[in-house]
Amino acid sequence: MSQNTACADETTVPPDETRCYCPLGGVMDLLSRKYAIQVVCVVGALEPVRYGEVEAAFGEVSSSTLSTRLDDLTEAGLLDREQYDEIPPRVEYRLTDEGAELRALLDPLLEWAQERDGAA
Repeated sequence: MSQNTACADETTVPPDETRCYCPLGGVMDLLSRKYAIQVVCVVGALEPVRYGEVEAAFGEVSSSTLSTRLDDLTEAGLLDREQYDEIPPRVEYRLTDEGAELRALLDPLLEWAQERDGAA
């Protein structure tokens, strides 16, 4: 049976007996932010998508929170942001390859959550 640790010193614990979850730290920090997972899912479902369409998908969400989350996900390399030189300005968001991979990995988690809600 393997042992899960937060970050075992692999020199003292044989590698086959430990699994380090340290690389998840940054990802979990990003994805645990308000609306982060939902933004990935909405952008993936509607892409290319404009800010107003993302905002409409959420209903009650503050503009600053949504804008910050889009910036966070863009900075993390999960979203592409393309600004067009038009009047009025137009910005569209798409998932990057990494963002699409993340969305695919989130699908089983979302299905599991829906099943739990249905069972309650």
